[in-house]
Amino acid sequence: MSLVPPSPLPCRPARRRGPAFSAALAACALALAAPAFALDSVTVLTDRAAVLKLPPSTTTVIVGNPSIADISVQKNGSVVITGKAYGTTNLISQDATGSVISERLIHVEPATDGQVLVQRGLERETYSCTPRCQPTISLGDVPKFFEATANQANVRNGLAK
Repeated sequence: MSLVPPSPLPCRPARRRGPAFSAALAACALALAAPAFALDSVTVLTDRAAVLKLPPSTTTVIVGNPSIADISVQKNGSVVITGKAYGTTNLISQDATGSVISERLIHVEPATDGQVLVQRGLERETYSCTPRCQPTISLGDVPKFFEATANQANVRNGLAK
């Protein structure tokens, strides 16, 4: 039994469709369920920066989660993205009317080049070995090591003022 919407034209019996028609119908359904546009993405490492050009008519820039990535809008129409914590957030550009003109995903990953991780059971410490190994702080380090290393860096930086 097939349901045909009422129409002023005489009803015709429904035709049987083959597997190609079913596949095309399924593809159309998936296309309609997908978002209107695919999001471009940019990958940034923690404590590193990336430069991204904004669309020309951008007047407002929004970061979904500024604890994952921070931005600094430049006068030349670009934005500097700094990775702060591991994760994914988004960057939205709006025009003067408030319409969204672009949206990008920002993936923040750990910077691992030149680093050595020392794992003692569940406790981890990170050392920067470029070229000599020195303690450095990294998300995921054991709190005691992280705080001691951060305090040393803060005291040293304070003495430099």
